[in-house]
Amino acid sequence: MNLSRRTLLAASSATAVTAATTLMTSAGAAHAWPVAAASGEAAATADFDTLLRRAETLLTGGEFDPADTDFTAALAALSTTAKGLWEAFDRSAGRTALWPDLAPLTDPGNFGQSYTRLRTIAVAWATEGTSLAGSTEVADALVAALRFTYDTAYNPAKRETGNWWFWEIGAPRALMDCSVILRDRLPAADLTDYLSVVDRFCPDADRRTNSPSLAETGANRTDKAVIVALRGLLGQDTGKLVSARDALSDVRDSGRNSLFRYTSSGDGFYEDGSFVQHDVVAYTGSYGVVLLGGTAYLLALLAGSEWAVTDPKVSVMYEAVERTFAPVIFDGLMMDSVRGRAISRERAGDHRDGATAVAAILLLSTGAPAEYAGRWRALVKGWLTRNRTTPFTALATLPQLALAKAVLNDRTVKAEARTTGTFVFADMDRVVHRRPGWACALSLSSKRISAYEAGNGENLHGWYTGDGMTYLYDGDDLGQFNDGFWPTVDPYRLPGTTVDTRQRTDLGTGAGTSTYRPTNAVAGGAVLDGRYGAAAMEVIGAQGTTLRTKKSWFLLDNAVIALGAGITASDGRPVETIVENRNLGTDGSNRLLVDGVHQPVEQGWAQDFGRARWAHVDGVGGYVFPEGTALHALREQRTGTWRAIDTGADTGGSTDPVTRRYLTLRVDHGVSPTDARYAYVLLPGASAAATTVWSHSRPVRIVANDATAQAVEVRRAGLTAVNFWGAGTAAGITASGPASVLVQRRGGHVLVAVADPGRTLTTLSVELPFPVRSVVDADDTVSLVPGRRPVLTVAVGGSRGHTHRAELIQ
Repeated sequence: MNLSRRTLLAASSATAVTAATTLMTSAGAAHAWPVAAASGEAAATADFDTLLRRAETLLTGGEFDPADTDFTAALAALSTTAKGLWEAFDRSAGRTALWPDLAPLTDPGNFGQSYTRLRTIAVAWATEGTSLAGSTEVADALVAALRFTYDTAYNPAKRETGNWWFWEIGAPRALMDCSVILRDRLPAADLTDYLSVVDRFCPDADRRTNSPSLAETGANRTDKAVIVALRGLLGQDTGKLVSARDALSDVRDSGRNSLFRYTSSGDGFYEDGSFVQHDVVAYTGSYGVVLLGGTAYLLALLAGSEWAVTDPKVSVMYEAVERTFAPVIFDGLMMDSVRGRAISRERAGDHRDGATAVAAILLLSTGAPAEYAGRWRALVKGWLTRNRTTPFTALATLPQLALAKAVLNDRTVKAEARTTGTFVFADMDRVVHRRPGWACALSLSSKRISAYEAGNGENLHGWYTGDGMTYLYDGDDLGQFNDGFWPTVDPYRLPGTTVDTRQRTDLGTGAGTSTYRPTNAVAGGAVLDGRYGAAAMEVIGAQGTTLRTKKSWFLLDNAVIALGAGITASDGRPVETIVENRNLGTDGSNRLLVDGVHQPVEQGWAQDFGRARWAHVDGVGGYVFPEGTALHALREQRTGTWRAIDTGADTGGSTDPVTRRYLTLRVDHGVSPTDARYAYVLLPGASAAATTVWSHSRPVRIVANDATAQAVEVRRAGLTAVNFWGAGTAAGITASGPASVLVQRRGGHVLVAVADPGRTLTTLSVELPFPVRSVVDADDTVSLVPGRRPVLTVAVGGSRGHTHRAELIQ
């Protein structure tokens, strides 16, 4: 098993779920030491040996019964992986590398990955029940390999080359983990050398070693804090332990980069639930998980000791579980819209990153206040019991399984139903709409948040992932984006996008990472009562295309209304809007109906429908075209490789061909269109009969779809939703400038939600088409002039695109 560097660190942090529990052969779990945050009892000072034993338990899982069938699969997986690495391990006297495929050892990616492989073998050696457990030969070989790697490639005399991450995070973390496991066998001189190399490349968590003026933030700060803490324990250095603990709160810089604070720009957690890393990338599902897992690890490792984390603002981390992570975890998988360039990593799919997040939440729950921990365990139990596609037990390590088992077997913990609601993460240009049976995620971008990140050979074809890509999750099809999707999908035809069909060159082939931010201002939307949403994005094509598009999504109880207007380009190339591009797996032949007529299932079939009204795909749902549309349908079998989209030093995929079947529905706007538009409705999970009824009954009316406004009315719900692209009137509502507006009449009450997703205004006025007498409740940014044509004035300036709410009475 050769996981990516981020996955490796996240996983090793997440294995700490046993830190506050005793691994047991029965269903129960018990605390192994008092946790002040949970019990309020005075914690006894723990000595270095106690914490080192704890650190080892975090890696190995401690004592458990190898015969327990709940651990059989994980134990076998560890044993098989470690045995394979052991058998390929070069232990000869004249070796120049530890593994043939990781030569030369002096390459940062190679010595970094060598350390992680040595850690896997060390964990297996320390775990009862594996084929390598307790072997003197294995222990001696590990000790010699650590010495060889230090002498050859990674020592204080070396100068950083290539990717800084291997030098300052990847290699030192794995080296410290190996040293924890082998500490009783390491010669004193060897341990001294290993501590010295950590002091050279990761002396503290506050600064980038190769750029001392650069303060570490987010996940990188957490990673380094863990390394410094382990170095402190191994060297019995209290100063290092204090440094590691204080780095979480950024004592050095008075909390400027504290992990326990909400930020309003750059890296970190935002109050609206967003998480950003690399300054402009939506990264909840990758770097965010690393941060969560690493922080939970340190909280557990240092609990009860004189170095325990006592910052009361740790509550920000507790709040993030439900505010930041739960909305983007669907039955245990992590939504790809917040995984950044990690989508291209073969060994880090949405289920694996989701499992790492679940494990981190389980760990954090062991020391969190009861009111948090109880809710989290219920959430986790729901995720674990619903995911039968790629269950947690197939991905978890032994320590992770222990706590999961305790939760699953605890009858007092009731599995929480799926999270529902609408979430506009304005600070990272993401929108998530969740219903009981399905979820829809929108990946947007703007001059504030990148359309994609690529680099170090990763995410080579991510061109359109931030142009409104629409991820549809079905509770009965959890493998949609995890089953070979990224190496096989046509990267020019991602669901929800409107694209110029020009050929693109690979991204991120050089060293380092880079991002692309488009020039548009509008990306985001508004939420009404946590139930309905209006999202908008202006697409301004990247250099090399003149494409412009105004896109809207209206998020309702059982439907998503997608509108596009002002679609214009002058490059002499066709422009397309992709309604759907569904992965049907290796042999899927899901039936397609178009206007009630069964279509062929043979691969390679394609057909144009001049004025389609509706379509239905078995196992997915319905698609309605309220205005009728020229629809193109295609069945194709696509073959690709993970290597074609990721050539990273430690993340690069295999060259093995991957083949999947796809069913594509798209609208062709022609060559160099002028002011073209589209309208379609997604009905996730709907039957063919329900789709045809919806098509004929028109429960949602499109009342505007042009360059001024896009609007819908849901008469039965008394709901009107409008995205204004400038000052104007639509559906009787008048706005003084660009805005997202939702209005719902409930009896004699009126609910209003307003946002400025372009962040271009200071104040916004909204006039309603019916009388209003007074305000029942409103944000302090909203004022009302009542009357027959009431006017709301909203102070949107400085609100960073967030929703302003009011409840009125008629």
